[in-house]
Amino acid sequence: MDVKGQGLVGPAGSGSGHFERMIAGVRDYAIYLLSPTGLVRSWNVGAERIKGYAPEEIIGQHFSRFYTEEDRATDLPARALDIAVREGKFESEGWRVRKDGSRFWAHVVLDSLFDDSGQHVGYAKITRDITAQHEAKQIAERQKDLALDVRTREYHELLRLFEQAPGFVCFFRGPKHAYQLQNSAHHRLAGFRPIIGKPVREALPELEGQGFFELLDEVYETGRPFVGRAVPLRVDPQAGGESEVRFIDFVYQPIVDDDGAVVGVFSQGNDVTDQVHAQEALKRKQDELEQLIVERTEALENTSRALELAKELHVDNARLLRLFEQAPGFVCVLRTREHVFELANAAYRRLTGDRDLIGKRVRDAMPEVVEQGFIDLLSHVFDTGEPFVGKAVPVMIQAGDGGPLETRFLDFVYQPIAGNDGEVGGIFVQGQDVTVQKLAQDEVERYQTSLEALVEERTRELEQTQAALQRSQKLEAIGKLTGGIAHDFNNILQVIGGNLQLLSASVAGNETAIKRVDTAASAVERGAKLSSQLLAFARRQPLQPVVTNLAPVVAGMDDMLRRALGESVVMETVLAGGLWNVQVDPHQLENVVLNLAINARDAMPDGGKLTIELSNSMLDDDYVALDADLEPGQYVMLAISDTGTGMTREVMERACDPFFTTKPEGVGTGLGLSMAYGFVKQSGGHFKIYSEVGHGTTIKIYLPRSLEAVVQTTSFAAAPVVGGTETILVVEDDLAVQSTVVEMLRELGYQVLKADNAESALGILQSGLSIDLLFTDVVMPGKLRSPELARRAKALLPNIEVLFTSGYTQNAIVHGGRLDAGVQLLTKPYRREQLARKIRHMLANRKQLALARSHVPVESASPVTRLPQGFSVLVVEDHPELRGMALELIRALGHRVKAVASAEEALTAFAADHFDILFTDVGLPGMDGVTLSRRLAAERPGLRVIYATGYGQTMEDDAGAIGTVLAKPYTLASLNVVLAQFAEAASNGGIAGDSRE
Repeated sequence: MDVKGQGLVGPAGSGSGHFERMIAGVRDYAIYLLSPTGLVRSWNVGAERIKGYAPEEIIGQHFSRFYTEEDRATDLPARALDIAVREGKFESEGWRVRKDGSRFWAHVVLDSLFDDSGQHVGYAKITRDITAQHEAKQIAERQKDLALDVRTREYHELLRLFEQAPGFVCFFRGPKHAYQLQNSAHHRLAGFRPIIGKPVREALPELEGQGFFELLDEVYETGRPFVGRAVPLRVDPQAGGESEVRFIDFVYQPIVDDDGAVVGVFSQGNDVTDQVHAQEALKRKQDELEQLIVERTEALENTSRALELAKELHVDNARLLRLFEQAPGFVCVLRTREHVFELANAAYRRLTGDRDLIGKRVRDAMPEVVEQGFIDLLSHVFDTGEPFVGKAVPVMIQAGDGGPLETRFLDFVYQPIAGNDGEVGGIFVQGQDVTVQKLAQDEVERYQTSLEALVEERTRELEQTQAALQRSQKLEAIGKLTGGIAHDFNNILQVIGGNLQLLSASVAGNETAIKRVDTAASAVERGAKLSSQLLAFARRQPLQPVVTNLAPVVAGMDDMLRRALGESVVMETVLAGGLWNVQVDPHQLENVVLNLAINARDAMPDGGKLTIELSNSMLDDDYVALDADLEPGQYVMLAISDTGTGMTREVMERACDPFFTTKPEGVGTGLGLSMAYGFVKQSGGHFKIYSEVGHGTTIKIYLPRSLEAVVQTTSFAAAPVVGGTETILVVEDDLAVQSTVVEMLRELGYQVLKADNAESALGILQSGLSIDLLFTDVVMPGKLRSPELARRAKALLPNIEVLFTSGYTQNAIVHGGRLDAGVQLLTKPYRREQLARKIRHMLANRKQLALARSHVPVESASPVTRLPQGFSVLVVEDHPELRGMALELIRALGHRVKAVASAEEALTAFAADHFDILFTDVGLPGMDGVTLSRRLAAERPGLRVIYATGYGQTMEDDAGAIGTVLAKPYTLASLNVVLAQFAEAASNGGIAGDSRE
């Protein structure tokens, strides 16, 4: 049984909806759930009414408190749980205790619950208060010896009623159960065979092996009655006929003499085959949930259920009347064509509000039923002699004199009563109130209908989610493939590009050869761009995100976009005010906008309109529900719309696949949307395409809002490329790439060692050779990975520098699109100038660090000129040893100095204090040193800046700062020269010194 999601409405319940409300509102039954150990987990209104406990009093308590002290002493609660687990259900009757200590006679059903994996998860318990029925039965038993003197005619009249009862009746006498009495219904069930006087085993031999003989023996021997519900019975309708299986409800009631000895067994029951088949069909359509709410629909029970026949056939009619009165179903006898009440049992009187019925016509005693068609129905049964069976028939009945009308649902039989002459003289009415079952069944059907609708809706949502997941997994798989292709492609481009750069020096003066080299180099650049697009789609491209406002970025592209679009396309830019900032790589974003604009232009061959929009946007939980990578929150939306041909659904589903294009062959690479999609995803954003054939396309990009301030970027002007004489170990598994790089470095003057894999490189490092820089590809074959090689190299040679290179990092040193802290990377394919400057910068920093670690006293350095008036200097350096060295040198020169580790800390320091000079490293983490100087110069005109760098570059100084480059490694003397120049300028009115100490 799947119990997930089930529960009763109440303090401990978690369910909702019609089903739970229906259960919670049932008043005639105590329905609640237990934990596997017997703790109460839920509580409905019926439980509170019957047992007296409020939900907050009983939830979490053990259910054994409902049992009597005698039952607890015999450990009945624990045995009940054990039987329910072993057999699936425990059912019994007995005394139970209310909260106030009073007792009531209860009928209890305890079902064990299991989840889909077969794990036992608890119990469902239904309790009904049947004290009234129990007490009535006790009274009936105490009055069994009372006798009434009734005339013989009345006695035979009752026997006729007994004979014509709709249920089957028979009486077995003696230990061999010889048939002594049967009515026509039983005779029909037995196939009209002559069975009176015969033992049951001889009369109905086909019952052998079906358990009925054994049950009769047990009832006769023990004196205990037996009640069977929907028991299968295989009988032969006629002698020699084909056997068939019927289902019967029946009772075996022992008959005792005056001394209490059993003399026979009385049997009465109903053929409920049709009901059983109907119930089975209903159960197949309904869920197992119905078993927790709806009690098994009981077959109509005949009046003879409570009958106790006398020990002799000529028992007095008082006993028959008593059985008639105490029948659990409602029963009455109507006489004459006017349908006058002759008899009505207690159940019938309760149904009709305890009205005075006997001797009155139905239309007079129950006027509310006249217009409901029941009088006509009774007359039809009386006139035709044909019985009528009604199932769950709605009846409006007045609950007592002057009471309100109530709708009850009844199962009933109108059975005509024929006299000796065969003429109908009355009608036998027997039935059962099934209102609770009918209402519960209707509620279950309504709940089932709503549940099916909900399941259909959830199924659609699940299909959409699965489609989105499959799409995401497909793009992820393609991304891994394209990333690997880009890696190999970059290696090829590196070989070609490197050799072209080496070749350019050899063909100097040969214009034709130079032109061909330049053409080939241009092709390499295009290939590098193609590879970059592949990496962007694969989300493996190292980004350089900074806090940016997209409005000036898009506005600055206006001229370039209009030139790219041509005169036939009208471009409109809509920029919302108060646009939020985002953290993104602005250069890559410009590539995305340009690619999307060109795609839009190509979709409008006859001209049209391109609209670029920027606005703030909120993505809520409902919108992001179908995208597992998207978080709700604040975003900046960039939308690019065209009035072109549009896309079909099939094209939209493949639009972001790399190399997919609808353009003619030779036009475009099919990577524009792929690159845009990968870049947006790598930047933590959302990419959405809206399109309709013949109406155009809109592509919306959502980028997360950044609460940080915008960072302004700056540029450098390249100085001549320089090399060196240090020793470099090159580790590259692609031999063509390795050969090209080695030749480049040797042309720059370096001593070069080479290795094909990390294991060989580690052997060279362990040989004791002096190596200044390790230059290694990130993706290497073998068990030893490049990051681990770098770690071991640092352990062997603490002063060694490590430079990684790759066209595809596979997250080895790049996470979230950004380099790991302290890692230096040169992305393939790179030019000779890029390689030279990167290595020179790293080796210069290495020398500066060596100076810092040499611990040479400041006083022993070269003679310097101490300035008569000191400056206030702020040092910004992320390396702690270099920061400490700069602090010591500047202080030795007589200046007031403070040192911080980042541009952000520098901004805070400037806001709190005054400084004449900014001394900053260029390659800071986050905001670089040049950007920092531009920002501070805008606030502090005339600020002097010293750029400490290992790059071979000069500054494009146009932001108001007076800057000087101090090449690493610098000394006390070289630093003193720069500061002396500043002092001279100050004495000439350039800047004023700060004499504060």
